Amino acid sequence: MKTKQNIYKAKRGVLEEYKRDLKSNASLYIMVIPVLLFYIIFCYKPMYGVLMAFQQYSPRTGIWGSPWIGLQNFKDFLTSPDFGRIFRNTLTISLTSLIVNFPAPIILALLLNEIRQKCFKSVSQTIMYIPHFISMVVICGMIRDFVSDKGIVSQLIAVFTGEQVNMLNNANLYLPIYILSDTWQGIGWGSVIYMAALSGVDREMYEAASIDGCGKWKQTIHITIPAIVPTIVIMFILRIGNLLSIGYEKTILLYNPLIYEKADIISSYVYRQGFEGQNWSYSTAVGVFNSVINLMLVTLANYISRKLNDTSLW
Repeated sequence: MKTKQNIYKAKRGVLEEYKRDLKSNASLYIMVIPVLLFYIIFCYKPMYGVLMAFQQYSPRTGIWGSPWIGLQNFKDFLTSPDFGRIFRNTLTISLTSLIVNFPAPIILALLLNEIRQKCFKSVSQTIMYIPHFISMVVICGMIRDFVSDKGIVSQLIAVFTGEQVNMLNNANLYLPIYILSDTWQGIGWGSVIYMAALSGVDREMYEAASIDGCGKWKQTIHITIPAIVPTIVIMFILRIGNLLSIGYEKTILLYNPLIYEKADIISSYVYRQGFEGQNWSYSTAVGVFNSVINLMLVTLANYISRKLNDTSLW
């Protein structure tokens, strides 16, 4: 009897504590409401559409009226002749982007951190941020112009090769074009979070290291990089979670039938199957497959990170 009373008192105490917290922080909870509504309406509510992956969906009958076919769409995708090609292309582009474009913002942030002239530093940062705010359609139009047979990049290459061609018609050149344009577009904006982490490093540590005879390189190795390691780990885990989630916009705006063999990826395949082929259930199944793989990757990366250095998302 006493045990039940103690449990009741504990629950009542917790409830009273929640009420006091709600009253004292009412304005903060009100500010959170729009964010919660956004995610509920635009992120969680549409998730019921995942049911289409297990149906033979028809717009006429709707989700609740379409016949249930189980895992057939997933089997069709895994046994499709397109599966190997699009999965290989997606993995190749993702891993190359991870190797090149993940460390690039870190290196840029480290370089910018060493600039002492504030005016030059601000101008440099602003110039590097600009490509991030340009529309993807405009960016892809610029890339097409640069690598066309009369583009500036093609002309520069023609100086060494003697051949001036449209580079986007060569499947072997698509990967470097995609990766390097991603670097140009995202390196400045990607360095922002690392610059913020570097701003929190105590300057006295650098002064003490300088007095002890450490040069810039040793200061970077022993002070700067360790200070931003937790940020790097968190960003790496998030990047692993999106390893196979390459946006379809850039791919669709750049590729053509001549380079499908190297350029076609999961997201562009989903787009074509859904909007061009009107195979709604099949495209949904492909998208669900992609999301499940990403979930497994981010969970694995988080587990490994937590075991190795006690830094993780959860």
